[in-house]
Amino acid sequence: MKLQITNAFKQAAGLGIIAGMRTFSAPAVISHVYSRHPSKQIKGTSLNFMQTIPASKVFKVLGAGELVGDKMPFAPKRTAAGGLAGRFLSGALCGATVYKANHKQPVIGGLIGGAAAIASAFGCMFLRIGLAKRSGLPDPVIGAIEDAIVISAGTAIAKSM
Repeated sequence: MKLQITNAFKQAAGLGIIAGMRTFSAPAVISHVYSRHPSKQIKGTSLNFMQTIPASKVFKVLGAGELVGDKMPFAPKRTAAGGLAGRFLSGALCGATVYKANHKQPVIGGLIGGAAAIASAFGCMFLRIGLAKRSGLPDPVIGAIEDAIVISAGTAIAKSM
């Protein structure tokens, strides 16, 4: 039996990975796309708010604030319980939305996006710590590199939708 990886799976997992790196960047990407190109499958569902211009604007403001806040010395650890919960929910929301828009079960998409967010949160934390130790770069510089990856990946996913 051949495993077929659908575009919806790639999008849900990719958005989950982004959510694990920056909680609000993934919903900012998806709400931007769907607010400008609404999906008939999402219309009239509980996920319809993701297709609104106000939601798109709110997620963009939250995402921009997070890009700045991540570099502050008082920023909480991404693997703290609250941070992980937020990242899981962000990835789950995005995964469910993508799956619903693609005529698939939103619960499955939510689980894929949420799981990818948790894996990404831990993976990126360890990568960031290791990179700081080996390179000697200050954490805010590494955070800015991570931001560039998030923005690039988000742009690529948006273009694939």
